[in-house]
Amino acid sequence: MKIERRDFLKGVLGGGLLLAAAADPAAGRSPGKEPPPNAVGILYDATLCIGCQVCVGACKQANDMPAEHTGPEPLWDNPRDLSAKTLNIVKKYGSGDYPVKDTVAGYSFVKRHCMHCLDPACVSACPVSALLKNPDTGVVTYDKKACIGCRYCQIACPFNIPKFEWHSATPRIVKCQLCSHLLAKGGISACCAACPTGASLFGKVEELRQEAKRRLAMTPGEVYDFPVAALGSRESQQHRAGRYIRQVYGESEVGGTQYLLLAGVPFDKLGLPALPDESFVALADGIQYAIYKGMVYPLVVLGGLIYMIRKGEGGKH
Repeated sequence: MKIERRDFLKGVLGGGLLLAAAADPAAGRSPGKEPPPNAVGILYDATLCIGCQVCVGACKQANDMPAEHTGPEPLWDNPRDLSAKTLNIVKKYGSGDYPVKDTVAGYSFVKRHCMHCLDPACVSACPVSALLKNPDTGVVTYDKKACIGCRYCQIACPFNIPKFEWHSATPRIVKCQLCSHLLAKGGISACCAACPTGASLFGKVEELRQEAKRRLAMTPGEVYDFPVAALGSRESQQHRAGRYIRQVYGESEVGGTQYLLLAGVPFDKLGLPALPDESFVALADGIQYAIYKGMVYPLVVLGGLIYMIRKGEGGKH
């Protein structure tokens, strides 16, 4: 079969247009998502955290989670990381024996739990809607009754948050749900309510963003008032402002999250991944839109191939 050069170029051009549309992230890209008007979340300030882990215990008590023994003697709850028994963990970054907190050469704490993404990949990946984003609060919740145990959410999550109950005969996915049962009663998340320094602060996402920007504008070493437990609460404490990294982690990562973090140490050293601003869901939607929009592009490609084949066959006779 012989294909003329101009016919081949016609086919290449048609295919090239398709590939360009698929490769262009702007093609069919879904618009960036904003949090619902009443979206709530947490601002964690590592410079205020003392590593006491009271939040870890409060989380377990509020969510009826079992103790986790990782040491040689099962004397107390001492989880090392998030797991099927631990929804919230405080971890420590350290470099050598330098005793200065919130410095790269020293040490810092970081609190890890579900980020409650604005455009959550786990929700998009779940084939049975066992994971849902609350349209009012924005909290990503989990329904065991709907779950089929496929664990796609674990693969999809860029923060490696959802865990699976491998030890259970009737396993479920385990992750922070921002104490939704307490929110329904007018309360706040247990970790924020228990935090003695205000390092974990509950509030509306937009107000938490503003508070984070206020702290970034503070003069290091100067004394300021810091709210405790929740924004708008009567309780506050005075602390010296730390030397913050000039970034609010979670403000833009993968489209933004409802859990925001401030720290004096680069976030990659605290175990937080460097991620693009575009959500994985939006990127996937853009590619699928470009390739499969109305099934037009596949038909164009198929038509181009048939055209070239028939032209080639015609040249044989």
